[in-house]
Amino acid sequence: MTEESPAPLLCIPAALRRWDLFCRVIDNHGDLGVCWRLACDLAGRGAEVRLWIDDASALNWMAPQGAPGVEVLPWRDPQDDEVPGDVVVEAFGCDPPAAFVARMAARAASGAPAPLWFNLEYLSAEPYVERSHRLASPQWSGPGRGLTKWFFYPGFTERTGGLLREPGLLARRDAHHRAATLARLGLRLGADDPADHALMLLFGYDQPLLPAWLDLLADGHGGSARPSRAIGTTLLVTPGHSAHQVHAWLSGRGLHRSEAGVEIGALRLHFLPHVSQIEFDRLLWASDLNLVRGEDSAVRAIWAGRPMLWQLYRQDDGAQAPKLEAFLDLALQGMPAPLARPVAEMMRLWNGLESPARLPAVWAQLWPLLREGWGAACRQRAARWALQPDLGSALLAEAIARSGHGAPATS
Repeated sequence: MTEESPAPLLCIPAALRRWDLFCRVIDNHGDLGVCWRLACDLAGRGAEVRLWIDDASALNWMAPQGAPGVEVLPWRDPQDDEVPGDVVVEAFGCDPPAAFVARMAARAASGAPAPLWFNLEYLSAEPYVERSHRLASPQWSGPGRGLTKWFFYPGFTERTGGLLREPGLLARRDAHHRAATLARLGLRLGADDPADHALMLLFGYDQPLLPAWLDLLADGHGGSARPSRAIGTTLLVTPGHSAHQVHAWLSGRGLHRSEAGVEIGALRLHFLPHVSQIEFDRLLWASDLNLVRGEDSAVRAIWAGRPMLWQLYRQDDGAQAPKLEAFLDLALQGMPAPLARPVAEMMRLWNGLESPARLPAVWAQLWPLLREGWGAACRQRAARWALQPDLGSALLAEAIARSGHGAPATS
């Protein structure tokens, strides 16, 4: 039985029905992924959501059917008949257009209630998140003078805004049929694959360690002894950085590019097309190991309850290092030391924080743990974190509390 937060589903009160969500796509569509999921979550609770975005092209494959209650608008100044909603959320400090903010201030100056204004920040497990969550940022100058912006931080503890998790997600995960997901992609695992065969999903930024890791998989290192030509790993490769790197690795081994799949040694490669967010979730649920990047896919991998390696966005000042350590401090709680040590070391290797020479030894330790403890520990962690309020519920509860419209409705 799936356990999730026992709190009832919060519904949108009439006075907070209209939401404006602002998002800028930086370079890898992760910001859009977060914002689209949040917009859909809020709309599912009864909100009317306008998503203002500077580049919505990725929604063509990320959410080709759209979503009821969500309107996608280009990033621009508001038109004459476009007035600010009851709640305005700017994602990751993107600063809404000045003309829009000026209309928010004008509404407050007219005596009407000012729109609630939240800055949804990036996800981190670092200590500053609990200190900064829910802090006020009065606007003393500029088009929003007189308004107050509130910081809202996602996080992994009850003193943060929580993690995005729409109602019923874990129940859908538990009812998922792996074979059906793989069949839709034209992928059938071999009948002769050994018992310890692993299905893995690769979704990453440029990864300096990737060629050496692919060599290990192709050469069969890390797995148990297997007959020649037996496939130990099937790797699902996503478009973008990961596919480019894998194709380059194949070329280095004298093989031509393949748009479908190829087998090399003990490794079977399958190149994926762009898939929707719904299908991406199913791939995470189907895989034995998920190698993910950024924020949106990391959170979805956590809820998948499967072993995962998280590649954080690399920053010039090295800020990803303390961010990773803070995550590991929480994510490895309760794991036995013989499991936690290699998981932590592999995560550091995957983020360029350990000597690459350690890869063969660490991977050899992790391979048998995919089924002998790592998976169970990830499932337990997902269940534990699911007992906390999710981000959509926490944000709605915060808006209701700040607006003074009384206790939230539930269903």
